Amino acid sequence: MSTATETAAIRPFTVPVSAESELEALRDRIKATRWPDAELVADFSQGVQQGVMQELARYWATEYDLHRCERRLSALPNFVTEVDGLDIHFIHVRASQEKQFLHPRSSQENALPVIITHGWPGSVIELLNVIDPLTNPTEHGASAEDAFDVVIPSIPGYGYSGKPRDLGWGPERVARVWDVLMKRLGYERYVAQGGDWGAIVTDLMGVQAPKGLAGIHSNMAGVVPTDAFTSLARNVFGAGDGPPPGLSEEESATFEQLSNFFVTGVGYGVQMGTRPQTMYGLADSPVALAAWMINHDAGSYADIVAAFAGHPVGGLTRDEVLDNITYAWLTNTGVSSARFYWENTAGFFNVKGVKIPAAVSTFAHEIYKVPRSWAERAYPNLIYFNALDRGNHFAAWQEPGLFSAELRAGFRSLR
Repeated sequence: MSTATETAAIRPFTVPVSAESELEALRDRIKATRWPDAELVADFSQGVQQGVMQELARYWATEYDLHRCERRLSALPNFVTEVDGLDIHFIHVRASQEKQFLHPRSSQENALPVIITHGWPGSVIELLNVIDPLTNPTEHGASAEDAFDVVIPSIPGYGYSGKPRDLGWGPERVARVWDVLMKRLGYERYVAQGGDWGAIVTDLMGVQAPKGLAGIHSNMAGVVPTDAFTSLARNVFGAGDGPPPGLSEEESATFEQLSNFFVTGVGYGVQMGTRPQTMYGLADSPVALAAWMINHDAGSYADIVAAFAGHPVGGLTRDEVLDNITYAWLTNTGVSSARFYWENTAGFFNVKGVKIPAAVSTFAHEIYKVPRSWAERAYPNLIYFNALDRGNHFAAWQEPGLFSAELRAGFRSLR
């Protein structure tokens, strides 16, 4: 039996290197895909298009370096620690570590600790390219005073974190676990950031407001007022109420964006939120897993299509996309990550009740544009707000430089 001290220990984690036989088996599965009939439309309205998937599969099986995601992760300091009986994997890079992360030293005195949470279908992979801009700001055109110590954990059921064997591992519990993690690392004062699921976890950290959490930043802010959220939910079931009265032009446009997403774009979330264990294909077929993971919002899908056509938008290249998919395949986390939706009891985009300082960045091609008026109501202690002219739902992944600049600006007043 492990002692309390052993349970609370921070343990170095060595990223496993897949055997060549395992990778060859992956290539064989990709090549052996039994393809369905092609879609009957010229757009995304019936789902992920066959031409896109066949090009993805061709590149994945014949040109992509299947060791790439493991090699990228191995270059970083990886750790695990047990919280609530579950191993939590995380990357931890202090501001003053050498670029190759070989000789860790104590953190810079002015570095602000930040815990950044990924989303679905992402993972820690989507956040790797922001580590150096945040921990090494002078090499990226910023000031040394803007440095962060960066902690990037894997949500339970994702990547190298443990897969829950008991119920209750939803966003609220993860939010509490993240505070335990930061305190265990010795950070008595820190900030938190997130997008997608990370935004919900981070909002809930803000609601829980543990001692030492100085503020939060979101790039998918939960700002939809109760009346608008109720109308959106009714529209999904065909009630057709339309927007609540009194919305401004900007608020009405956001309501329309969300209406379209709820009616035509959120099917993947409904499936994972109701019957995640049905999706055995995610564990059995790499192409099924890949199609499921790129079937997200229309803007992100369009940028992934561009990447596989040889025209990446920002940093969202085909190798980056396949790093994330390969990571999910090798860790067999297609279904275990989906169960996070089933465990969720919080709304996705609605106001959560955060009272601590909050910063909001709304990227141009996010699922919905956050109106400043809603942000000010949702976060009564709003310390920063910015609407950007580029970037999609995977902001850190696609525009790491811009994303890092937003974190510096958003948290500057809390240093």
